[in-house]
Amino acid sequence: MNEQIRLTQYSKGSGCGCKIPASQLDIILQDGENRNAFKELLVGNHSRDDAAVFDMGNGSALIATTDFFTPIVDDAFDFGRIAAVNAINDVYAMGGKPILAIAILGWNMDKLTPELAHQVLQGSRAICEEAGIPLAGGHSISTTEPIFGLAVNGIIETAHLKKNNTAHIGNQLYLTKPLGIGIITAALKRGIVRDEDYKTALDLMCQLNKVGVELSKMQGVSAMTDVTGFGLLGHLIEMADGSDLSAALNYQDIPLINGIEYYTNQFCFPDNVYRNWNSYEKKVSGIEGMSFITLCDPQTSGGLLVSVNPDTVNQFQEVMHDFGLSSITNKPIGQFIARDEFAIYINN
Repeated sequence: MNEQIRLTQYSKGSGCGCKIPASQLDIILQDGENRNAFKELLVGNHSRDDAAVFDMGNGSALIATTDFFTPIVDDAFDFGRIAAVNAINDVYAMGGKPILAIAILGWNMDKLTPELAHQVLQGSRAICEEAGIPLAGGHSISTTEPIFGLAVNGIIETAHLKKNNTAHIGNQLYLTKPLGIGIITAALKRGIVRDEDYKTALDLMCQLNKVGVELSKMQGVSAMTDVTGFGLLGHLIEMADGSDLSAALNYQDIPLINGIEYYTNQFCFPDNVYRNWNSYEKKVSGIEGMSFITLCDPQTSGGLLVSVNPDTVNQFQEVMHDFGLSSITNKPIGQFIARDEFAIYINN
C-alpha cells in the first residue's frame, strides 16, 4: 500500500459501494428503452442484467458493458487491477469471451499526480493482458474524485448466452467467491484492517471470473450473474423477480471470508449496507444480525451466482474443480422455488 497518498481518502464511497441504490436506479431507468425499435437487442435495461447483448447474426452476439468507480484501495496499481477485473467480469457473467477494452479515467489533477494515474492504467493493462485483450484507448477528464473503469466488448455464440432472468424451479444456487469484500475494504478506509485479510480481499478482487466461459456451454446452467454493488440479496432478487420465482437461501452454507466477524463485531461495514437494504427490505424474509450485514454487503469484483439444474450438478462441480473453485462451491447456497410472497427466504 502507498504510505504517502491514500487514494481511498479522496472519495466518499469506494468500489461498487458507490453505486446508486437499486430503488433509485429503477426511477432513473424507467421507460428508458424502446425494445420494439431494436429487434436485435437481446439484452438491455429491462432485465437489469450484467451487460447489453446485440445479435450480430450468423449465431453470434456482441456483449457490451461499462463499469467504473472511485478507489477501493490505496495503491494505484491495485486500483487499476480491481477496476479492470470488475468490468471484464460482466462479460464473463453473460458467458462471453472479452475481446476489447477502453479506459474511463477521472483524475484530480490538483491533488493527485499524473504518475499515479499512469500506475492505475498499468494495473488495468496487466489484467487486460491476463484476459487476453488489448486496452486500446479511452477517455479522461479532470474531476474532484478519482474515478476509473473500463468499457468492454465481448463475443458469444447466441445459443450459449446466459441471462440473469432465466432460472427454473428446483435449480441449485452456487456462489464462486466468498462474501465480505465490502466489509474488509471499509476496514481499510477506517485504518483497522489486518494485513492477512486485506491480502485475501485483494486476491479475490483481482480474480477474473473466466469460468463463466465454460459455464456458458452447459445447458444445465440456466441463469447466471455476478455479485457486485447491490450485495448477494440485490442480485439474487434480480434473478428471482426476472424469472418469476422465489429463492430459499441457507445462510450457513454461504461462503464468507474467514475472520469477517472481527470487523462486524466492531460494526465495521460500508454505509451501502443500509442503502442496499432500504432498496429491497420488503422482498426478503428471515434476515437477522450477521446475515443482514453480509448479505447486503456490496461486493467489488464479486463471484458468479449460478443457477444449476440438479441433473447438471456433477458436471458443474467438475468445471469448478478444473478452475480451482471446488472448495467454495462444494455445496449449494440455496435453490429456486415457486413464486411466493417474498422474493427471498433466508434460513439462518
